[in-house]
Amino acid sequence: MLHDILLIVIGLIIGLVIGFFVARYFMKKYMKQNPPINEKMIEAMMSSMGRKPSQKQVRQVMQQMNRYM
Repeated sequence: MLHDILLIVIGLIIGLVIGFFVARYFMKKYMKQNPPINEKMIEAMMSSMGRKPSQKQVRQVMQQMNRYM
């Protein structure tokens, strides 16, 4: 009985460790293929809405985006 519980706990721990590294690998791969938003993207988005953003406005938007990521 105790032996079975111990095997289950060890199996869960091993599964969590393997899952962590697999998830980390796929997240790194995803971030490399799809980089997060940058200043040029923000500038293009604001320009498409019909206004020319200043560098200060772009930096403010970047700071707000980084705060919530």
